[in-house]
Amino acid sequence: MIPAHLKDEELINEVGRFANDSVNFHAWWLGQSGYLVTFNGKRILVDPYLSDSLTVKYASTNKPHIRMSERVIAPELLENISIVSSSHNHTDHLDAATLQPILKNNPGIQFIIPEANRQFVCDRVQCDVNYPTGLDAGESVTVDEFTFYGVPAKHNEIERNEKGKCKFMGYVIRFGAWTIYHSGDTLWFDGMVDILRPYNIDLAFLPINGNDPSRGVAGNLDAQEAATLGRDIGAKMVIPCHYDMFTFNTADPGKFAGFAEDIGQPYEVLLHGGMFSSASL
Repeated sequence: MIPAHLKDEELINEVGRFANDSVNFHAWWLGQSGYLVTFNGKRILVDPYLSDSLTVKYASTNKPHIRMSERVIAPELLENISIVSSSHNHTDHLDAATLQPILKNNPGIQFIIPEANRQFVCDRVQCDVNYPTGLDAGESVTVDEFTFYGVPAKHNEIERNEKGKCKFMGYVIRFGAWTIYHSGDTLWFDGMVDILRPYNIDLAFLPINGNDPSRGVAGNLDAQEAATLGRDIGAKMVIPCHYDMFTFNTADPGKFAGFAEDIGQPYEVLLHGGMFSSASL
């Protein structure tokens, strides 16, 4: 089991030391595609997965989700959260065991989801159907200084509901002087660079686990594609994710680092519970 750099109370204490920075933002990797971001006294969560629900669910199947890294933080410890988001319905991005205690312990928290997934989301986390804030590609919403812009994601298709709304999404998030991009789970698709480049992205969180049909799950960018996408959209920094969670569906971040260095794309590889600061941009 890969140990966390910081976890539980130690992580909360570090978050507290930076929480009121009104100049720079700070982001902690929570594992898989989950991040905690702080800026100017506000805390947001993006795609947190902080349980063993998938390991339990698939324990007796031909697709066991054997955890590689210890959990960074118990969801019950996450307080003073303004926003939590989910990019799509897969459990490692929409986990009831993670989200229910977060929603319970953070009165007034806003829950941002793809509008196409509203009924599914509310059934899973057992919340009122009118509670989440739904977005589609091309739409935006502003909460507590954070503006979320919906962009499509391809996992493995750009799938839409009967009303034409995207079921798989990424989010461009703007706050203060900063713009970050969380792709959700996605492959490269035609027009992706044209959509993202105008945002002038400072930091992109991109998956690197690739697309291997033998795994029996939908795929993502691989290490080379993630580095190249970061360069092509003009991202000032790329942080790789979606690896070192499950043994059957991971990747080597060293390969991503090598590709990024070859093409001159700035990057940072975080440990679970590790922090990135925009002061390094």
